[in-house]
Order: sequence, then C-alpha cells, then structure tokens
Amino acid sequence: MIKHTLLFVFILGIFFACQNSGSANGGETKTLEVAAYKKLLESTTAATLVDVRTPEEYNSGHLKNAINIDYNGSSFATEIAKLDKNTPVFIYCLSGGRSGNALSQMSSAGFKTVYNMEGGILKWRAAGFEIVSGDTPSPATGMSMDEFTKITSAANYVLVDFNATWCKPCKQLAPILEKIADERKDKLTLVKIDVDENRSLSDLKKIDAIPYIELYKDGKLVWSHQGFITEEDLLKETKL
Repeated sequence: MIKHTLLFVFILGIFFACQNSGSANGGETKTLEVAAYKKLLESTTAATLVDVRTPEEYNSGHLKNAINIDYNGSSFATEIAKLDKNTPVFIYCLSGGRSGNALSQMSSAGFKTVYNMEGGILKWRAAGFEIVSGDTPSPATGMSMDEFTKITSAANYVLVDFNATWCKPCKQLAPILEKIADERKDKLTLVKIDVDENRSLSDLKKIDAIPYIELYKDGKLVWSHQGFITEEDLLKETKL
C-alpha cells in the first residue's frame, strides 16, 4: 500500500513539473495572470514584448514598447523566427486565445523563455494599466453607452452577445443564441456586439473576457454570463 502511495505521489510530481516547466532547455513557457505578467515584464531586462493581434487591433491601442507580429498573418512563423530565442519574450493578444496558441508554437520552435498574458489586453485594460496608441491610431468608434442603453431598453427582453470574429467559443455560442432568439422573437431581441469594433463600450463595461452575454428585462440587467454556456443551462438560468 505504501509503495502504491509513493508511486502515485511520484507520478503526480512528474505531472505538475511538466505542467509548470513548459520548456526543456532551462527556461520556462507559461501563462501568467495580468498583475504577475506586468510585474515580471517590468522587472525583466532586455525582454521582447510582442502583440500578436492584427495591425488594426495594435493601432487601436497596445502595451508600451510592444512590437506587432500578427498570429494569423502569413508571415508569423518567419517573423517570430527572427527573434532571439534566448531572450525572454512576453506575448499577448485580446483575450489570450491567439497568444496561447503562439506560446505553444514558440515553445516548439525552441524559445527558451516565453510568458503569455492570461485574459490578454481585455484583462489589462480592465485592471486600469497603461495603453498607448499605435503609429496610426484609429479613432474611438462603435456604440456609445447612451446608444447601448437605448437598445437594451427597446424590448421586453434583450439578450446581448459580446463577441469577436476570431473567438472560437463565441462562434460556438452564436447559433445557440440565434436559435433561442428566433424561437422567442415575440418577446426577445438578440443584439450582437463585436468588442474589437466597440472598444470604448467594452472598456466602459469592463469586459475582460469573451464570450460575455447579458440579459435585460425592461431595460434592467437581470442576468449575465462569461464564457460558453449550453442552451439547456442558459434557459435554466434565465427562465426564458
């Protein structure tokens, strides 16, 4: 019995060591929550900071001293390969999805130390940390808070879907919300809001992860949910 227990503990130790090390060449590749990411970034000398969002996203606001290498661009692998693999690299995107994939790719490519920001720039902005403009900043566009308030007060029930075109969970959730809205079109209106196109509104509402959905009844917020949710659970929780 003791031998079996020791063997189990040993296996657990190997598992967690693998989970936390991330790199076989003496460094580490890991995802950090936003405050820890910021602290480590500020204390690391000669670090490379990479924004893996699109150029349009980058120019709408990014972290100070960040360079832009679009994860979904055709030259991502080529551009990343130009970086020093022995220098610590900090990466981020909007909510952590693309940079999480980039973290795995860079680890496989032999980068010694790579840190990914959990929750991306959405979490960074929600925490009130500094954002700087790009070389060709885009003006604030999208829905205002006044417009949002009018829309959410325009029907008995209004279901608001905060999403982004690149967000996989958002794409999985979309047909569920559309089905529910179609089946209840006599009393329910579905409103879709792209957080990239409505950054000011997203900041005001402190949205730090997507998909994020809200349900309004007669203009008042009665329910909200962050992340994917099944149709069954959504109907159960909202009683629609």
